[in-house]
Order: sequence, then structure tokens, then C-alpha cells
Amino acid sequence: MEPQLLHRVTDGVATVVIHHPAKRNAMTAGMWRALPPLLDELTVDADVHALVLTGEGGTFCAGADISTLRGSPDEAQRLAVAAEEALAAFPKPTLAAVRGYCVGGGSQLAAACDLRFAEEGALFGVTPAKLGIVYAASSTRRLVSLVGPATTKYLLFSGELIDAERALRTGLVDELLPSGELDKRVAEFTRVLVSRSQLTQAAAKEFADGRTDRDAHWAAQALGSGDTEEGVTAFLERRQPRFTWTTSG
Repeated sequence: MEPQLLHRVTDGVATVVIHHPAKRNAMTAGMWRALPPLLDELTVDADVHALVLTGEGGTFCAGADISTLRGSPDEAQRLAVAAEEALAAFPKPTLAAVRGYCVGGGSQLAAACDLRFAEEGALFGVTPAKLGIVYAASSTRRLVSLVGPATTKYLLFSGELIDAERALRTGLVDELLPSGELDKRVAEFTRVLVSRSQLTQAAAKEFADGRTDRDAHWAAQALGSGDTEEGVTAFLERRQPRFTWTTSG
């Protein structure tokens, strides 16, 4: 099978799989190009409430396919940043499910997700210093927002890999699971996400990401959505709420 991004939608969760096992799921130029339009498609899909990004088999993503850097490193970085920004802008909750190597462009994609769950044994690294590449300013700032300036400098200066335990301590990983437990925990947590108000999630995502010009917009959305009334009523009636507001309109 050619290197590609596979996806499926099940029970409100879109799962996007980085599929290039011959090169530890390294991202080719075609795969970088394919991600933004795929995310556009999933954004308007009313059946999608959350997204999981993962890798085929025992590796998340070993970075960019280095052979794609020979022609135009600048173009390769532009494609990677465009894919990263599209993932970060996806309006529904996103979760990277990481096992094995999460390096270079893989860490770039994982950092663009809202949350990162990892399995014991996962390894993380940001490796442009090994190739003489200036890491994009937007990617650097995103990494700083997750792990702080000191850890960002450690990762970028050295290009060294860190284990999942250290990634958890620094904030790069949100949950660390025993071997064999990652899929179960991701399925459990995404069921929780799907059951919650998309209105709350979408507004919280923008606010947490630093957007400051949409307060009135979200106040108006809340007023007209009916989600608050439904949530309170469901709580008082001791039943699961049936929220109706969606990011898909």
C-alpha cells in the first residue's frame, strides 16, 4: 500500500492513521498535502465530534520522509507547517495516540493536537538541529506553550529523544498508559468527549488557544443553542443530556 493517510469515522470519532510502515510512518510530501483537505472534510461532517491521530502499527510517526527534503527543504517545511496549522485549527477536540517513535514532523503533528496520550516505551524528539533546519517560528512557539522555554531549548538544541515518562513530566504528554492499554483508554476517553457539549468544547478550545476576539460570538451561540437548558434539565432529571449544537452548523 502506498504511503497515505487512512481514516474512518465510528461512533462520533474520526480516526486518522499515518500509514507508511516501511519508513516508520514518515510523512511524505503527498501525505502533508493530504492532511488539510481531509481535516476540512471532517470539520463539516456532522457525525464527527472528535478526532484521534495515530500511526500504523507500533510507531506514531518518525518525522518527514528525508528523501523529500533533497529537492526543496523550504517547500517541505512549508507543507509540514501548513498541515500542522490545519490540525491546530480543527474546531473539534483532537487527541494524538502515540506509541513508539514520535519524532520530528511526528512531534510537530502531536503538538498540534489538543491532547496527547502515549504508551510506555514511546520516544519523543524534535530533530531539525540534526539536519541544519531552522524550526518554524510557529512550531517553536507551540512547543513553548506546551513544555516551556527550557524544555523547548533542550529538545531543539540537542535533537535528543526523551522517553514517555519525561514527556509526561514536562507536559508534552497528558496521559501515559501501560503497554497494551492505549487503545482502550483512548476509546474510553473519546466516548466521554462525544457525550459532552460541542458548544462548550469549541469555545473552550478557542479561548485556551488564546483567541480574544470572539467573546461576543460565543455568548450569542450559547444564548441561542439550547445546550445550557438541556444540560441543566438533564442533570435535574438524572439522565444523559442530548446536546444539539454542532461545529458543523
